[in-house]
Amino acid sequence: MIRLQNIEKVYRTDTVETLAVNGISLDIAQGEFLSIMGPSGCGKSTLLNIMGLLDEPSKGSVRIDNQDISHFSDRKLASFRNQKLGFIFQSYHLINDLQVVDNVELPLLYRNSTAKERRRLAEAALEKVGLSNRLKHFPTQLSGGQRQRVAIARAIVGSPQIILADEPTGNLDSVMGNEIMDILINLNQREGTTIVMVTHDENMAHKTHRLVRLFDGSQVQ
Repeated sequence: MIRLQNIEKVYRTDTVETLAVNGISLDIAQGEFLSIMGPSGCGKSTLLNIMGLLDEPSKGSVRIDNQDISHFSDRKLASFRNQKLGFIFQSYHLINDLQVVDNVELPLLYRNSTAKERRRLAEAALEKVGLSNRLKHFPTQLSGGQRQRVAIARAIVGSPQIILADEPTGNLDSVMGNEIMDILINLNQREGTTIVMVTHDENMAHKTHRLVRLFDGSQVQ
């Protein structure tokens, strides 16, 4: 589902050159749940952003669902990302002025779907994460765990084949963190969603199929 070949990412300023990712090759199978671990600044989020087509590698190639995306136009890349990928962030990235159901609908605004269809899909996604009774609430009225559930609903509302999760349990206590992990595991097992998760938590990482460790931008395991 995801193939990275000799990926390198260099950030340059006038005086400093930083090698964030160094020569990583990685194959992630359809339906796999992979976790990525490593100390802060080791390149985990950079690698996830490259997989998510939010950042371009300085060298190397990226294939998603057996498609080489290197020659995609910006417009085609945005459409491909919207159709294939769902994103979950540590800090939720919800819009506080929008109700929960409207937050979840957001990815569907870029598709040719009716308002009625968007609402149906958003309500179904919220039911999957156990928040059917919070449709009209605003994010500020929810707990951290509930907000992360909303973020997961938003990520899955368009039925993406791949979910990329950057520290999805990082801001939560252990009880809420385990609840979020259970939702992700169910998505992976019941719907075959491919999931790549960056985490600092060994316990969470060992619940996934495979663990990749990074250090100073390189893969060490």
